This record gives sequence, C-alpha cells and structure tokens, in this order.
Amino acid sequence: MLFDPLYLLLMGPIMLFALWASWKTRSAYKEFSKVGARSGVNGAEIARRLLDADRLQDVKVAAVPGQLTDHYDPRDRTLRLSEGVYASRSIAALGIAAHETGHALQHADAYKPLTFRQAFFPVAAFSSNAWVWFMIGSAFLGRNAPQLGATLMAVAIALAALYAVFAIVTLPVEFDASRRALLMLESTRTLDAQELIGAKKVLDAAALTYVASAASAVMTVIYLLLRSRNR
Repeated sequence: MLFDPLYLLLMGPIMLFALWASWKTRSAYKEFSKVGARSGVNGAEIARRLLDADRLQDVKVAAVPGQLTDHYDPRDRTLRLSEGVYASRSIAALGIAAHETGHALQHADAYKPLTFRQAFFPVAAFSSNAWVWFMIGSAFLGRNAPQLGATLMAVAIALAALYAVFAIVTLPVEFDASRRALLMLESTRTLDAQELIGAKKVLDAAALTYVASAASAVMTVIYLLLRSRNR
C-alpha cells in the first residue's frame, strides 16, 4: 500500500500535515511550558478548583506517566494529567489541565458528541485496525476469487468509514473542550489576557492533530473506494 502511487498521491499531503501538526503541538507546548502563570497554581490545583466549582467533587485528579498523555477517563471519572502538567505552574500546563476538565464537564452535561463518541469507541477501536486486513485479504484472494475479493474490499471500506465517523465526531468534542477551558481560565482569572493567548496557541496546535487524524481517516475511505473501482 505504501508503494501504491495512488496512496502516496492522496495520503502524502496529509502525512506531511500530520507531521507539521505534531511538530507545532510540541513546539507550542515546549515554548509555553517554560512560561509560568502569574496565578501561581499548578495543573492539578486548577483542575481541582474548576471541577469543584462545577460541583464535580467526585471526579478524581491523578498523575499519569509520560508527556502529553493527559486525558479524562469517563469510565472511572478520573482526570489524568501527565507528569509535565500535574505539578507544573506553566501556561501550557494550566491550558491542558483546563482542557481535560472541559471533557469532565462535557461528561457531566451529557454532551451529545462525547456521549456518541464513548458509545462508538469499541467499534472504532476494532475498525481502525481491521480494515487493513480485509484490504490485504481482498488483494491476495481476489486474484483467484474476484467475487470474494470484492466482498472483502467492501467490508474494508465499511470498516474504514466507521473509523472515519469516529474521527470526525472527535473534532467537536475536542474543540468544545478547548472553548470551555479558555472560558474557565478567563472567568476565574487564572490567566490574564496575554497568558490566555499562550494557552490558546497550545490548545489550537493540539487540535490540529485531531484535524489531521480525521482528514487521514476520510482520505483512507476515498483511497479504498478508488481502488475498488479500479479492480
């Protein structure tokens, strides 16, 4: 597949965009993780304050190993902050902590895109890897059994499309969490106007990685459709 000219033509630009988005995210994080916020609170403290302000005392805040591994787990209602965010008092850390708090608020509000994403996750997790094997099976078995090959390709397309739906639905979930984060940081005066610009740069850069993932998922479906027509 990697040596298919059609694949390279369609996916090449998106791969470059994904690399650029990843670089931009790490670059913004590195820049603003060195700038301390005037409020003097760290990531864990601001997450706890924002959660308590919305009466979410039952949501736990915990540290998790790694860099940029921050996430909210709705299964056990735990907001997990990476080592570089949990105890850091930087603008980047506060922005990320508030973003993950935004996901906890979405969960409490039964935000529909998040609810759908949670319910759809098992299907997406299976589909994200399974479509490749059906495509490979189509390529090999289709030589001697064209009908079987066509069926396997149709399944591959369907699975890739399911994952694309998940990737697209993820976008409003992430954008809304960042919107909530910036509003909370502003309303609580945790960050001043200039610091909010830095936090927004970090969150906007991170959002680009989700855009790249969604674009890649959609283009994969297009690639498979074009391949199926050229059989």
